[in-house]
Amino acid sequence: MSAPIVLDPAADVLALTRALVDAPSVSGGEAPLADAVEAALRGLGGLEVERVGNTVLARTDLGRPTRVVLAGHLDTVPIAGNVPSRLDEGTGRLYGCGTSDMKAGDAVMLRLAGRFGVPGAAPAHDLTFLFYDNEEVEAVKNGLGRVARERRGWLYGDLAILLEPTDGEIEAGCQGTLRARLETTGRRAHSARSWLGVNAVHALAGPLATLAAYRPREVQIDGCHYREGLNAVGVSGGVAGNVVPDQAALMVNFRYAPDRDEDAAEAHVREVFAEAIAAGATLTVTDNAGGALPGLAEPAAAAFVAAVGRPARAKLGWTDVARFAAFGIPAVNYGPGDPQLAHTREEHVLVERLQPAEDALVAYLSGRPA
Repeated sequence: MSAPIVLDPAADVLALTRALVDAPSVSGGEAPLADAVEAALRGLGGLEVERVGNTVLARTDLGRPTRVVLAGHLDTVPIAGNVPSRLDEGTGRLYGCGTSDMKAGDAVMLRLAGRFGVPGAAPAHDLTFLFYDNEEVEAVKNGLGRVARERRGWLYGDLAILLEPTDGEIEAGCQGTLRARLETTGRRAHSARSWLGVNAVHALAGPLATLAAYRPREVQIDGCHYREGLNAVGVSGGVAGNVVPDQAALMVNFRYAPDRDEDAAEAHVREVFAEAIAAGATLTVTDNAGGALPGLAEPAAAAFVAAVGRPARAKLGWTDVARFAAFGIPAVNYGPGDPQLAHTREEHVLVERLQPAEDALVAYLSGRPA
């Protein structure tokens, strides 16, 4: 049996990041790490702690007029020979699975819990900490989604901060994402007598040309620049090397600005492919998750931007901030990891990004300038 994982919130943020990375937690296997996080939080003495599956919930109850929710997922994508962690002191890079996405952010959260979750601490806001499981897999397994269904009150606050990798920048809100399947049909025939058939793959030429000519909308919301995108992400079809295919499908992904809701996003995609649909193609939406507005006009969000001292930019992607937005809670992404390194074999975090992220959050949560 492997030794139990021990996490010390009083350790420096680099040591905590390494400890988290060295505890493998591929989606579905977070239990040992969740046990360690739970034990560490319970040991602080100033937090109410609860467990929902492999999601650990903790919060203060100091009677503050405002509450800030901090959230981070414990799981990683499958390990690619990059655990345990490796520190390259020459370049100042900590390598390992999850370093960027998002155990560096989890380490910052643990440090914050260690500072503000002890008896006698005096943060400017009441705080909630959510360490959740299964973010990297299908949404039905997402631990934060389970909390929303079973312990919704734990999500409520005046501002939510997800410590997703943003390279030390504030990324406000998030895009929505829609996936759809456009199917065409034809009539099978021997390829030597192709005129007797109708080629379903060829029928995709029009929709593909439409996508190639598509010009994405760009929109400014709360000073954040969102750029939409509609792209083919897969094509399937074909029966055999000598058969004209009678079925084909085009998979598309629409990343849309958060001023559109799910219905508006679907209506737009159907409008784009109206000609193909009129010609007999069918479009089936297989997944549609709405985005989150930046909410930067909210006092708590504006104060956070001021504390970090850097302007917010749009989050070009979907994150769990959308779950908070669904409850009317402004939410931002802010973490020390680099999103461009997430899920790669060479995933790493710059050590120099760790302490500034912690310091900015300490300043904001303490109610003082950074």
